[in-house]
This record gives sequence, C-alpha cells and structure tokens, in this order.
Amino acid sequence: MDEMKIVAFSLNGKEYAIDVRNVVSIEKMERVTRVPHVPSYVKGVINLRGVITPIIDLRIRFDMEPTDYNQNTRIIIVTWEDKEVGLIVDEANDVINIQEKKIEPQPDVIGNIQQNYITGVVKIDDRLLIVLKLENILKHEEDRAS
Repeated sequence: MDEMKIVAFSLNGKEYAIDVRNVVSIEKMERVTRVPHVPSYVKGVINLRGVITPIIDLRIRFDMEPTDYNQNTRIIIVTWEDKEVGLIVDEANDVINIQEKKIEPQPDVIGNIQQNYITGVVKIDDRLLIVLKLENILKHEEDRAS
C-alpha cells in the first residue's frame, strides 16, 4: 500500500499532521510584520530568504485560545498552488512514515475544528494524530482575499 510521510506538530495539547510533500521548511518563530485589513488569524508576513510569506496562526484559525509564542513555537512553511504560507504551531514534533490506508475517517466529534479541515485520524503507537486537509485551511484564505 502507499506510504506517505507526515509532519507532526502540536496545537493546544493535541497532535496534528500535514503531508510532508506540502512542507518547504520548519522555521523558528521570528518577528512578523503586521498587515492591515486581514482576518485575525493572519498574523502578517515575514521575509524568508527573499520571499514575502504570509503567516497564519493555526490556533486562531481553529478558534482556539491564543497563546504567547515561546522557544518551542515554530512556523511550518507550506506550499500550495505555487504560494508559500507559514503556519504558526506550538511545536513541530517529527516526521513520520505512515501507510495511507491507516488514515481513518474522522470521528464525528473532533473538538472545535471544522470538519472540512480534516482528512482523518491516524493512530501511531499510543499517539493519535489529526491529519489536516491543507488546501481547505488555505483555500478559505483565498476566498476572503478575493
């Protein structure tokens, strides 16, 4: 069966994952330049190696309680439709190989994250990772921008 790599990260004590094929890099938190007239979850932009990259705080995007950034906070730079976007997460944990067939459909109750953001869940040993549908998280941003 098809194997895939996922990047696991934490938000508010839960573990999430995105397909590593969408991940460009994982960066330490840096100063974000605010931009006017954007949704509250868009923290602004950073200049990353000459590329102006919009930054989204996933806690705010998912209606979680915001938290102060610390030495564990990371920005996961992802690419989607030829654009780079940074996702602020509490902590980037690791890269894991999984069998795609092990991704189970999402349970009916998954907390306060909108269900269309979720591909499914995967159990790895004693961990439960919520696999995110990156395009839906970012596509909503495109809809608002236009």
